[in-house]
Amino acid sequence: MSWGSTAAQQSPLDQVRMQQPGAIVEQIAAARRRANLRFRLIFALTWIVVIGGLVLAVGSTGTVNLEIVNDWAPYILGGVPMTIFVAIVSIVLAVFFAILGALGRLSRIAPIYALATLYVSLVRGTPLIVQIIIVYLGLPQLGIVLDPLAGGILALSFNYGAYMTEIFRAGIQAVPRGQIEAAQSLAMPPSLTMRRVVLPQAIRIVIPAIGNEFISMIKDSALVSYVTIQELFWRAETVGTTYFQMFTTLLIAAGVYWAMTIVFSFFQERLEQRMRQSEVRL
Repeated sequence: MSWGSTAAQQSPLDQVRMQQPGAIVEQIAAARRRANLRFRLIFALTWIVVIGGLVLAVGSTGTVNLEIVNDWAPYILGGVPMTIFVAIVSIVLAVFFAILGALGRLSRIAPIYALATLYVSLVRGTPLIVQIIIVYLGLPQLGIVLDPLAGGILALSFNYGAYMTEIFRAGIQAVPRGQIEAAQSLAMPPSLTMRRVVLPQAIRIVIPAIGNEFISMIKDSALVSYVTIQELFWRAETVGTTYFQMFTTLLIAAGVYWAMTIVFSFFQERLEQRMRQSEVRL
């Protein structure tokens, strides 16, 4: 029997075994790339079909006023910088409140632990919109008058700080005990150990969670429109009520909020990937 006929009678598994290891690895990698490409194409096609169907369905009802979209969309989009500004400043202050709350929740001093626990319980037990209105309308009755922008940012950061307190507490507790013991062996005081050793590592651990909270805050920032801050939702609502086209203007605002969350989610995923890669290198 000739060699050609013998090779033809070999099973696919025997043929794979006769190949070089490098060729097998390359074939597996190529197969994975094709599978990933096919998955992404199906994913994109599904989005296009569903979104296209929704657009056609809404457009066929005649409820979307294209003149309003053409005339007022730029004005509504002008509120995006204010929305992003409010979200960024609020998340920074929320991190500050969360660190204080987490340290208080970990404290062995009873009054400090009680105040931190009360802060978390009180804020998480009341609606955010109520807290915003209290800051805007309630505090002036006590003689504390804040600028609407400052009041809205304070309410958002104070609320999110309570929710993020438990995130930071878990992050601090996730720092290996050996790191703290090593700092103690160098005669570092507890405050310096917390500032130089524990907190930097804890913040690195909770960064993904902070990203999720920031994305949520972008959407919740719409609530500060009730204190006359001219962000995205305030502009959409104002135009909608003026021209009795709430559906059209709110549809614009919803699309912009969605686009912003997609963009920031993308950057958050890239940041998490780079952090994982750096941890592998370490």
